[in-house]
Amino acid sequence: MSTAPPSILVVEDDRETRALIAKYLRANNCNVATAADGREMERWIADHRVDLVVLDVMLPGEDGLSLCRKIRANSTLPIIMLTARGDDVDRILGLEMGADDYLPKPFNPRELLARIRSVLRRQASAVTASATPGATTLGFLGWRMDCRRRELRNPDGALVAMTSAEFDLLQVLCERAGRVLSREALLDLTHGRNVGAFERSIDVLISRIRRKIEPDPREATLIKTVRAGGYVFTPEVETA
Repeated sequence: MSTAPPSILVVEDDRETRALIAKYLRANNCNVATAADGREMERWIADHRVDLVVLDVMLPGEDGLSLCRKIRANSTLPIIMLTARGDDVDRILGLEMGADDYLPKPFNPRELLARIRSVLRRQASAVTASATPGATTLGFLGWRMDCRRRELRNPDGALVAMTSAEFDLLQVLCERAGRVLSREALLDLTHGRNVGAFERSIDVLISRIRRKIEPDPREATLIKTVRAGGYVFTPEVETA
């Protein structure tokens, strides 16, 4: 059975760039819609199915970083950021806001397509894993990770919003509690290398997870940094 073409929303204020991206993606079996700013983006997402958003950082009105944060607050919709510069600041800010990947301008449309496919593959793998029978539940200090449903609940039973990348990383840490894991190992274990990730992205994801599970993210006790080593998950983890 053939797979339906993915529905991609391209949010880019430059008309020529927007048209170029849309034309290339459509020629490569993607359904593409476009938006010139955040208001158009939000209207389209509210009324249509979207599988992934390609979101430019520099937009008129509300910028892409703010829009990325708003999307991530309510959903796990995959986001690839387009940054005007290739420096780490833009990339790290995008990842901190919840982006799944980034691409600095100027870029080859073929690379954008490759990154879109990689992010969508990871998303599809997460959905498949969530439907796999017999997946375990991991518990630590009253927290519960349902690896089948891919849900994290705090000690009060409230659902905590997690992106696919955050959940994957926390699961890897829990499954290897007490072991020091290097950034390179964490990238490999979470398939980060398949989506063009770089080691600094692990630090960003760790920071995002800490803000969600640590009593005091500034004095982390659950996910500790090991100098020149990587990270170690300190709580005892129970498997159900």
